[in-house]
Amino acid sequence: MTILMTPDMSNFAGNVHGGTLLKYLDQVAYTCATRWARAYAVTLSVDQVVFREPIHVGELVTFDASVNRTGRTSMEVGVRVTTQDLVAQTVRHTNSCYFTMVAVGPDGRPVPVPRWEPRSAEERRRHLAAERRSQLRRDVDRATREIRRAVPDDGGGVGGS
Repeated sequence: MTILMTPDMSNFAGNVHGGTLLKYLDQVAYTCATRWARAYAVTLSVDQVVFREPIHVGELVTFDASVNRTGRTSMEVGVRVTTQDLVAQTVRHTNSCYFTMVAVGPDGRPVPVPRWEPRSAEERRRHLAAERRSQLRRDVDRATREIRRAVPDDGGGVGGS
């Protein structure tokens, strides 16, 4: 997907709002996952959203997505964002992130997705990295559960259980 960044997408500094980019990232991940699964897909999590460089009004932004790994009902979708200054003809890699998407049926329950098998060296690299990120998510989930058990919620903070 390619979109021209317009003034209504910017903050006072003339940079595109991070939330605007997140909206487009989610749409691209949805499209990629739904095409692969041939079923409606919902966002389970978003990992490693790092805004490497600002995106400015007037730049053309391209979102490239790929399935990096599949589980039984879930998929990791990687999205790479490049930005082109149309006057200077320069291209920058401004963002990459990873979405975990789950395919759901008409009843809203998870449904199996077709298995994705890497074929090229690049696809194998992305697949191995996706497996590692999946393990890291499980480790973080386990640590978060341990923290919640060890530190009772007193109801006074943000982000309770």
